[in-house]
Amino acid sequence: MGDPFDFNEILMSVSYFSSITTKALTQFINDSINQRLKSAIDENSSGVTLNRLHEQLEDETESEKPKIVTTEEEITGFNIVKAILCQKVEIDRIIARDTQSYFGILLDDNNRKPICRLHFNAKQKYIGFLNEERKEERFSIESISDIYKFTDKLLDSITLYE
Repeated sequence: MGDPFDFNEILMSVSYFSSITTKALTQFINDSINQRLKSAIDENSSGVTLNRLHEQLEDETESEKPKIVTTEEEITGFNIVKAILCQKVEIDRIIARDTQSYFGILLDDNNRKPICRLHFNAKQKYIGFLNEERKEERFSIESISDIYKFTDKLLDSITLYE
């Protein structure tokens, strides 16, 4: 009786299937590359260049980056201002609005009722108050806890709107 497993036949079968698999994979990769090249050529012929596509993608990723970042220092400063002002107004009337250049604290979420502005985006920190002419007067502070030194000014800013 012969051996049911002929080693030579198995090797030939493996070799045969290996070559077929390699050819199929090569064909698939070539087709995929050709399809991408055709779509790129079509886009180029319609007036859209690859460089332009690349620039558009860069612009999209740039626009996805937030331009306004609220820091822990700003939140802490906001909480200090709320702690000071809760003597005079309900705490839920004090609202924060962060912008690119300053962190604004408002009464009643109203731009016409600014309490103060925290400028914490540079090395030197400032707290700013708007006067009657809507001009901002800035005071430098060394640390966030220096906000407590402006308790009277903060309480006075509330009386302008009451």
